[in-house]
Amino acid sequence: MVVCAAGMVTDVGKLITAAHEWHWDVEVIATPQGLGFLDVEAVEAQTGHPTRSAWRSPGEPRPTRPAVAIAVAPASFNTVNKWAAGISDSLALGVLREAPAMGIPVAVLPYPNSAQDAHPAYRQSLARLRETGALIGSHEPHRPKASGGADHCRLEEALELLAPALSARA
Repeated sequence: MVVCAAGMVTDVGKLITAAHEWHWDVEVIATPQGLGFLDVEAVEAQTGHPTRSAWRSPGEPRPTRPAVAIAVAPASFNTVNKWAAGISDSLALGVLREAPAMGIPVAVLPYPNSAQDAHPAYRQSLARLRETGALIGSHEPHRPKASGGADHCRLEEALELLAPALSARA
């Protein structure tokens, strides 16, 4: 499993712990903005894998294992809109753009504030992602300029969304 971290990812350790409880191996790919919210050393210690956020350089080896499932948690307004538009200006977005065509199930936990959630482009982006087969989780938009709604984002929901897709493949 790969976790693509986007936006406020201070609780990504909870998602990693939950995935480990399901006996899933986890790697984290962060967007450049999301990387600033991570304790990279702690994430790497918890996963046993390097946290990636940039494309590999020519000549660098490819990651040894392909993803079997991806959780995008939490998914920022920017990530959702770029992904739906087919923009892959970061490693995380590039991985997400290719996943459906490679048969990799993707669960998304949107994390917009109420002003972002009200924007018609955002709703269109979520609809487009559903068309690609992305599994969209529930979300409760938080107030703009508030300290966020991290307490309303139940990251484990991403695993629950992915479980049926993975058991069907087994």
